[in-house]
Amino acid sequence: MKKFFAVMLSLMLTVLTFASCQSTGKTNSTTNSDPGTNNTGKRYKVAIVQLADNGAFTEMRESFIQEMRTLGYDEAQMTFDIKNAQGDQSALNSISQGLKNGDYDLIVPIVTPATMSVVNQGLKTPVVFISVTNPVGSGIMTSMEKPDKNATGTSNVVPVDQIFGLAKELTPNVKNIGILYCSGEDNAVKTAAKAKDYLSQNGYTYEEVTVTNSSEVQSAATSLAAKCDALYIPIDSTVQAAMEQVVEAATAKKIPVYGSDPVMVQKGALASVSVSNTQLGEKAADMADKILKGTPVSEVPAVALTDYQYVINSKTASTLGIKTPTGDNYQFIGA
Repeated sequence: MKKFFAVMLSLMLTVLTFASCQSTGKTNSTTNSDPGTNNTGKRYKVAIVQLADNGAFTEMRESFIQEMRTLGYDEAQMTFDIKNAQGDQSALNSISQGLKNGDYDLIVPIVTPATMSVVNQGLKTPVVFISVTNPVGSGIMTSMEKPDKNATGTSNVVPVDQIFGLAKELTPNVKNIGILYCSGEDNAVKTAAKAKDYLSQNGYTYEEVTVTNSSEVQSAATSLAAKCDALYIPIDSTVQAAMEQVVEAATAKKIPVYGSDPVMVQKGALASVSVSNTQLGEKAADMADKILKGTPVSEVPAVALTDYQYVINSKTASTLGIKTPTGDNYQFIGA
């Protein structure tokens, strides 16, 4: 009898020990898991589409990817298919057309040309764009608040008034501005139009030259620099791809270049006023997360970011003999 009770007691202890281990295992699994891990078990495939490869696009793309990782979509759960048209509009259109057969969960075009090309395909896959200057004016949606073409994302409204306000502060004697942009980029055309309106209304004169590809930029910049006090470059991937040539032409004539993106300043422009490329990418990732978790695209309003950065290239300022201001609202690079 004693032997029977001993056996029963042993079995009970074994069961209790096993149950305790199982319970402890579950607790450790929850405690030790990365708080940012998205434990839905679903795998996602995301296409990132860009017209060209430049510093600004790289910052937007990498900040988007990093934010998605931070939100819990690790390498095993989310893969990215990066598609680059290498500056070729026809290649961009081919890429966009091919997305219909890609079995993607999300498509992320970077800036206006890529977004327009993607949205024009009428895809059923949700689209979250990064850094479109004028989503409504470009026909990407009819309302920022209620996206109606299965696309939403971040917008970077270019503050031309603040850009030329900074230009007046740094170079008060500048009166004639040369505007250089690509006639084939909707965002560049619209930003240039805003700049021309501002200049006309505020006592400036301007000259403009347009290009159709990056190979035309050097001669266009040289022509403008010969007859202007400063150059202004709108949001424009075509011109930005040849930014060093723009800066070289301007520096030869001892005149500054004002840009619409901090990457332009990194490449030698004197200054820019713009939204952080990192913020544009991160905010787009937050919107993508909502959509992947079930929120309809139409219920995720497009967002225009307005946390502008005043970025000045100290080395360029020194080369041109321009005194730089002081204050916490300025960021200096190239020192």
